[in-house]
Amino acid sequence: MSDPFFASSVCPGPSVFGSSGRRGFMRMGLGGFASLTLPGLLRLRAAQGAETGGKPDSEKTAVIMVWKPGGCSHIDTYDPKPDVSSDYRGPFGTIDTKVPGMQFTELLPMQAAIADKFTVLRSMRQTAGGHPAGSMQMLSGDPDTRDKPKPRYPDWMTVTNYLRSHGTTRNSPLPLYAGINPPLEYNGPAYLGDAYSPFTVNGDPSKPTFSVPNIGLSDQGEVRRIGRRASLRQNLDTLERAFDRQGELGALDEFEEQAMTLLTNPKTKDAFDLTKEDDRTRDRYGRNSWGQQLLMARRLVESGVEVVTSSLSGPLCGRVNNWDDHAVNHHVFDALRFRSRAYDQAVSALIEDIYDRGLDKRVLVVVTGEFGRTPRIEHSASTGAGDASAPAGTMQPGRDHWPRAFSNIWAGGGIRTGQVIGATDKRGEDVIERICSAGDFLATIYHHLGIDAANTLIKDFNGRPTPIVDHGRPIPELMG
Repeated sequence: MSDPFFASSVCPGPSVFGSSGRRGFMRMGLGGFASLTLPGLLRLRAAQGAETGGKPDSEKTAVIMVWKPGGCSHIDTYDPKPDVSSDYRGPFGTIDTKVPGMQFTELLPMQAAIADKFTVLRSMRQTAGGHPAGSMQMLSGDPDTRDKPKPRYPDWMTVTNYLRSHGTTRNSPLPLYAGINPPLEYNGPAYLGDAYSPFTVNGDPSKPTFSVPNIGLSDQGEVRRIGRRASLRQNLDTLERAFDRQGELGALDEFEEQAMTLLTNPKTKDAFDLTKEDDRTRDRYGRNSWGQQLLMARRLVESGVEVVTSSLSGPLCGRVNNWDDHAVNHHVFDALRFRSRAYDQAVSALIEDIYDRGLDKRVLVVVTGEFGRTPRIEHSASTGAGDASAPAGTMQPGRDHWPRAFSNIWAGGGIRTGQVIGATDKRGEDVIERICSAGDFLATIYHHLGIDAANTLIKDFNGRPTPIVDHGRPIPELMG
């Protein structure tokens, strides 16, 4: 993109929203406006930018990323190796899919039945063996192989939020970027600041008691009270405008309006309300946390949210609540059996729904983790009993981290579907055909979002123009 705002600066220093960032701002219901000091308001304003223009919401592309934290075994799912020795091959049979010549393991019958609606990329590779560094490579393009306590570069989700917040006019009352139990452990906004973090929904949306707090208020008295506080804040603008020399004070107006709308517009509550879906649809996704998370993701992009992330973690994974299937954590094959139905059902329902509802050109769905698992099976003593794990001290099989070769799947987004891209060797250890890097992964997502990853720069804390991805290019085999 050539628009000069792509090189606009970001206010350095700690987030003006404090540790809870944008999410905290949304949740406080605007109640703190009256207590903000003039310097505080000025700092808050200065941290934002505002420009308008761009496509209407109905034409904007969107991405749903389904994240498998810990890394999924490619050999036991999308890249089976039925002819290798038992040191490598898992116990699962191989099944045909709807696409001739494409096979999965028996754990994925529902996805196999709709394989013509997505593409399997079997040749992903990155260079970091740890969860933090691996996640940062995949989500921000950081090439560093060392695990760090926090990211050095902003992830693609917050970059998109930043660029689109500055460059387009939004009519949707919903936030641009939302996370439903999102992957936040090893990624984040870095020098962009917490203002561009997701509006986060936590909890199990399959439970009858689930609710998203502070959206779509129905108490009109509360709505009026919030309005009075916002009005009081606006009265302070008379004083502030005298200090506004760079036109920055208009920046927060839009942000405040979005927050007010999120709180008071009944449409925002409807977007998150899964009871609006018929029972058949909810059943199709699965009446569990993963199924209902992905159903909510579909509802959000349909309602105008442009980036949605959802992490398939928690109790449905097994004892340690993720896909990190070392033998000390899980019996890897019991763990894959334990989670496979919920995973297969939720992902296949999301992909089918995207096509059935005519969202397949606008909405890209990506399902991935930070790496795969070792092709060679290892055995170690369990560290504790639980779902998919034997009692402590029991020897059980596992697979360790493996960034050298792994698989992910892509659907929607107008891409070419019903194909396999790339290949690994006979044991699944290394990519032997069409290597795709983390940079390629990110460039492909940015391409769908209309962002020129190769030429887009954002200033870091030191004011240096920094590429959002300095390597990689969109994967041409995916292009529609």
